[in-house]
Order: sequence, then structure tokens, then C-alpha cells
Amino acid sequence: MRGRNPARNHLQGGLRSGLARVHTRQAFDGRPHLPVRLGFIPSTKAEDGDPLDVLVIHDAQTYPGAVLRCRPIGILELEQTSKGRRERNDRVFAVPDRSPLETDLKDARHLPSRARKEFEQFFLATNALEDKKLEFLGWRGPAHAVKKIKQLAR
Repeated sequence: MRGRNPARNHLQGGLRSGLARVHTRQAFDGRPHLPVRLGFIPSTKAEDGDPLDVLVIHDAQTYPGAVLRCRPIGILELEQTSKGRRERNDRVFAVPDRSPLETDLKDARHLPSRARKEFEQFFLATNALEDKKLEFLGWRGPAHAVKKIKQLAR
């Protein structure tokens, strides 16, 4: 990976394997202060027609093409409106399976309220760039995230 900006990464993950693959992605200056890798779970298909989005909270450096085994810690449920059409576009949160720094993080609902607000502001800002409106429906725990991943598996 070039540089040390964690928001320049993009993840792909496999539902059956529990792995995530990191790819570079253009940075956004309004990103959350927590170290995250942005991406999606390619073996899923969400209501918006794209794979289910995932944010991996991870403190270590990675590089394009790296593979990370991750576990879901929660999901931020949201609905987006674009061109008069409303659809769900939830975001799964995950942590690397064997990372010593993130082992205590079991549930996204237990993130500090400031961190959750930063994530919400990040999503609002990035969707505003695409002329999309978001409505946050709530934060749910890891069991709900796993259920959603299985529900959207193709």
C-alpha cells in the first residue's frame, strides 16, 4: 500500500470464507478518526443491487490484495433515497479475527457514541456527494449482522 491513509483501502470479503481482501480506494477527507478499511462482501447482494458494504476496524497497515479473516461486530441499518427511490443500504462493521488490538471489540453498539456519530457523519457526507439522502434506522449487534449477511447471500 502506498501511504499510510487507512481510508484509501477498499475491502472485499467472502461470506463462506470469512475473509476480506483489501484494495486501494480514493480517500475522503471527512473520514472517521477510527482506523477503518472500507469495502463490501462480494458474495452478497443488497437491496440497492450492490454487495453488502463492510467497514473493518483495524489498526495495522495493510496493502492492496491483502487478505484478512474478519468477524462481524454489528450493523448500521439505514435507508437511502436517490431519485425518489427509497432502499435499504446497511453497513456491516467487522474486526480482524485474530488482531490483538481489536479482540475486545465485540459489538459495534459499544463503540463510543462519538465514534458512532463520526461514522454517521461520514456516510451522510459521502452520500451527499452522490445526491443521496440517508435515514439512520439504528445500530444492531453482531448476531443481526450475521443474519443480514446470510439473508443477502447469493
